[in-house]
Amino acid sequence: MNLSSLLLRPLAVAAVTITAVTFFVAFLHRQSPASSPLPLSDPMAARSFVLWLHGLGDSGPANEPIRTFFSSPEFRLTKWSFPSAPQSPVSCNYGAVMPSWFDIYEIPVTAESPKDENSVLKAVQTVHAMIDKEIANGISPENIFICGFSQGGALTLASVLLYPRTLGGGAVFSGWVPFNSSIIARISPEAKKTPILWSHGLADRTVLFEAGQAGPPFLEQAGMSCEFKAYPNVGHSIANEELRYLESWIRTRLKSSS
Repeated sequence: MNLSSLLLRPLAVAAVTITAVTFFVAFLHRQSPASSPLPLSDPMAARSFVLWLHGLGDSGPANEPIRTFFSSPEFRLTKWSFPSAPQSPVSCNYGAVMPSWFDIYEIPVTAESPKDENSVLKAVQTVHAMIDKEIANGISPENIFICGFSQGGALTLASVLLYPRTLGGGAVFSGWVPFNSSIIARISPEAKKTPILWSHGLADRTVLFEAGQAGPPFLEQAGMSCEFKAYPNVGHSIANEELRYLESWIRTRLKSSS
């Protein structure tokens, strides 16, 4: 499988049976070429950090080809991280255990889907610990970017909103708001300055487009704004066009915050 077909394939699993989930993940790993990490600079010399959060049932290593889209010189000193979610039972898949950042009650996800805020908050703590580690290693918070797809996109949003400092940006792909509006009171003035990019496919049948559309009004209510981009004919997947735009979006902010 070439990189283009890999990236056009759904990067999250929203099946209702464990058989379908395990088959998809096994298939993805069989078809993916053995990847050797791209050479990174000494982590202590990194100037920026990009954290990518995968979707339900996926893994961090399976998403590493994404960074090949970021070939501009500005990313020469960027440190990347593709962590894998812990194995957890997932309600929408009848309690089947799979890689999952937090519990999801139903698929498709709609704007009104019930939310397990407690498990989201637990996952947010994990992401914040990753961010804190990079800041301790000398990377400016304004050069730290959190990105995620589907469940990882929802966690990206939650992590950025609840981080007490301004980050370089948060990029949500086919995600949703995993909180009720009561969480707004916990968003710090510094977090409200973090720019948000939200991308969603109009043909998404797993996380419905309406769930993505609910994002900007929620952020507006919180005193924030985001750049929302709709992609016609894109289902529950990430198109190459979205990744190319993300590269440009981050590159512009690296220039302004370096």
